[in-house]
Amino acid sequence: MTQNNDHPGMMEEVVLPEHLLPLGSVLGQGVTAMDLCMVLAKIFQVQYNEVALLRLEGGLLRFMFPEHLRTTGAIPLSSKAVAAHTALSKKAEIFNNFARVKHASIFETIKADTNGSNEPPAPSPIQKLMSVPIMGQDSVVVGVIQISRKGLDPKYAKDFSREDLHDLELAAGLLATAPALLAN
Repeated sequence: MTQNNDHPGMMEEVVLPEHLLPLGSVLGQGVTAMDLCMVLAKIFQVQYNEVALLRLEGGLLRFMFPEHLRTTGAIPLSSKAVAAHTALSKKAEIFNNFARVKHASIFETIKADTNGSNEPPAPSPIQKLMSVPIMGQDSVVVGVIQISRKGLDPKYAKDFSREDLHDLELAAGLLATAPALLAN
């Protein structure tokens, strides 16, 4: 269900393609950002650590997922980061040559805490990326969702398709009202 912009107060039913139906299970109360991102990882056939969910708060994009990036800082909308560009342009983008795109790779270098293991492996760089704005009412950006494919070599990471991007845009439309995105 989404808000019908032509008739305020009326809800519009969204019919999802069958492969996106699992999203319906993560839109209710009590669902965490991690639950939501795990479902997205399964839908897009990526590892859960290849999904990033950011919420826009006062000119800064803050990570809601992955968990280990929640406390590492935020991305100012004024930066040259892809997520900031996505939020400002309100346009979805695919980068199937992301390793060659000039970007701030600081968040790629932060290791997840692996409770008790000796030394966690260094994260693989992002090779492919889809970045989609999450739009709330009145076409206001409330966040950004990014799906990536990481690896040491781009030839081992499958390209994202236009259909993948369209599916992520549909998912982003649903996420705009998800309690997991709106909650602190």
